[in-house]
Amino acid sequence: MRVGLIVDSACDLPFEFARKHDLFVLPVTAIIDGQTYIDYHDPVRTQEFYQSGLLDKGHEAETEAFSTEQIQKLFLEKIVTEFDVAFCETVTRSRSQIFQNASEAMNAVMANYEPARKAAGRDGKFSMRVIDSKQIFAGQGLLAAHTLKLIGQNLSKNALRHEVESFTDKIYTCVIPRDLHYIRERARRRGDKTVSAFAAFLGKALNINPIIFGQGVEGKPVAKTRDFNVAVEKVMNYAVARVEAGLLTPYVSLSCGLSWTEIEDLPGLNRLRDACEQNGVELLLSQMGITSAIYVGPGSICLALAAEPHEFSEYQ
Repeated sequence: MRVGLIVDSACDLPFEFARKHDLFVLPVTAIIDGQTYIDYHDPVRTQEFYQSGLLDKGHEAETEAFSTEQIQKLFLEKIVTEFDVAFCETVTRSRSQIFQNASEAMNAVMANYEPARKAAGRDGKFSMRVIDSKQIFAGQGLLAAHTLKLIGQNLSKNALRHEVESFTDKIYTCVIPRDLHYIRERARRRGDKTVSAFAAFLGKALNINPIIFGQGVEGKPVAKTRDFNVAVEKVMNYAVARVEAGLLTPYVSLSCGLSWTEIEDLPGLNRLRDACEQNGVELLLSQMGITSAIYVGPGSICLALAAEPHEFSEYQ
């Protein structure tokens, strides 16, 4: 039984890790200044976007999920013909249409997959499941890495689905947005009022960099600093201490909306690397993808790990 894993391009993972594990990325459409781009999570294309400045707040940028028909076509051409069982983990359904469209596409595929499978020379039945990751960015990447680990354990498809769906609630995420005003403007265009105008003004006027912490997207501010590097160091301190205390999966996922030179200069990054190495944990360090950067803003950072219930303050 060959099991395949699908994520969308809001999922941040190192390119080499995704390629090594044959991860299929469901594209997202990015619309910037009226020009349409397809985000395949290609690292070269992503780097070009950062260098061009297209992701900066001076540009009109938004993302759009592939339609049900587009996703159905991809599933029939790329998934049905290659795998016997497939799991599609999407960015949280509360922030995107991807889960809904992928679910509708799955239903259509399950009713009509036989001809495509037969033409590809694959025997036997095909089954599929679309899962709401309840995560964004690095959190979604962490879930994908854990799922790949479970796939390697040769669990039954029902056991695998149960493990993945229960694991989503064990992921904790830290986000440091670089510009609250940017997030508010992007959220306003989506009809999302979770970032108030006052908070955006306060962050801009006083140069405040908040740390948003919580399970999945249910985060809340746990610290406010007037220096981005101070905020980063707090998150790194938290991650190091939590790694040393023990994790529920041997991964820490960290995605950064920065150039690689800026990423390597992040305070505390090498300490986190050392802590991961000493504790048998793999640090999944990636440049934030186009879709993620449009959502939370260039310059932002997202870190995710899985652990028993805890508070951010316990590891400061």
